[in-house]
Amino acid sequence: MTTRTVTVASKVGLHARPAATFTRAAAGAGLPVTIAVPGKPPVNAASVLAVMTLGVEHGQEVILAAEGDGADSALDTLVELLATDLDA
Repeated sequence: MTTRTVTVASKVGLHARPAATFTRAAAGAGLPVTIAVPGKPPVNAASVLAVMTLGVEHGQEVILAAEGDGADSALDTLVELLATDLDA
């Protein structure tokens, strides 16, 4: 399993538009991706409702995980996305 930790840059965290943008990218990765915050179990990164239930705020660290061919590349892309203010 490949993992990455990233700090969420969006000023509103992973709510509404940033969450939708992130989940579309996760769904397009072509392999199962999870996202987690410390103290909560990982959720399906392709589900906007699951991602929003994590309550991720600006500046909070999240852990992404994926397994399979292309996991490194997929996670690198998702990390880059989360490290950008998606609401700007």
